[in-house]
Amino acid sequence: MGFLDRGLEIKTPAQVDDMRRAGLVVGRTLELLRGAVRPGISTGELDAIAEESIRSSGATPSFLGYHGFPASICASVNDEVVHGIPGDRVLQPGDVISIDCGAIVADDAGQGWHGDAAITVAVGEVPAEVSDLMRATEAAMWRGIGAARVGGRVTDISHAVETQVRGAGSYGILEDYVGHGIGTQMHLPPNVPNFGKAGRGPRLVQGLALAVEPMITLGGKQTDVLDDDWTVVTTDGSWAAHFEHTFVLTDTGTWVLTALDGGEEMLTSLGVPFGGRTGTKD
Repeated sequence: MGFLDRGLEIKTPAQVDDMRRAGLVVGRTLELLRGAVRPGISTGELDAIAEESIRSSGATPSFLGYHGFPASICASVNDEVVHGIPGDRVLQPGDVISIDCGAIVADDAGQGWHGDAAITVAVGEVPAEVSDLMRATEAAMWRGIGAARVGGRVTDISHAVETQVRGAGSYGILEDYVGHGIGTQMHLPPNVPNFGKAGRGPRLVQGLALAVEPMITLGGKQTDVLDDDWTVVTTDGSWAAHFEHTFVLTDTGTWVLTALDGGEEMLTSLGVPFGGRTGTKD
């Protein structure tokens, strides 16, 4: 592992493989949670499912205890954008829930490596505008990941996210909450905003792992934090969506470490070279 460009953490291929293992734990846990979302289940029950999934995989929840956060997932419902604390809230038909999940897998030397991803799931049928918001947010995440190239700049990702969102409708893009570097810690430099001009920020290089996570609303970009000091809600009460994946640039292309297929299907559809390696997908 090396460091360059103002302290960026650059991973070796072996360390990327360790991150892939963490990413698979996260990806599988999120798919389990996607299937568990239904009317009548509580966000606390979803959290219990997540913790059991992560620990049974030999990993540790990244979020539990992080700066005092009391759960293994963030569960944010409707106008809650991110960082919702799981608890007694019971999901109702027509809700949407953003589930953010992180896991740590230790290598042979005991060093922990992080994976981080998020999905937004509809609880039964939701209004068309909400479905459109979810599709626009997920598409923006993939466009952002797809814009990353060795030799490019971090805000190439930002610009691609914003361009995709602006082309999809009149949505709010959160500016105070952004994507980030990831590796031996969950949050590392650089920040990865979801808006801005291309060609700025640190240079993208092989071995740089980033989490891209657009947070998009049906209304404005302004947010407040609830009295629990964690839950971020839209100021205007508009509903929100949030998607996230962790990816890395390799010598052959882009590898989405938290996608079960490594991102191969979506990257191929975008014309982006897939950078996964045989033997580390499963």
